[in-house]
Amino acid sequence: MQIDLTGKKALVTGASRGLGRAIALSLARAGADVVITYEKSVDKARGRR
Repeated sequence: MQIDLTGKKALVTGASRGLGRAIALSLARAGADVVITYEKSVDKARGRR
């Protein structure tokens, strides 16, 4: 099932790792503009390890 979220906005908290990161990536792949929050690591939030 494909969902088109083009033009929609999403806020995902805790998106630097785990479930929050997976959700943020899925929303972005579906076309949403995603804003994320994270506690400590800018590098992890950007996908770097």
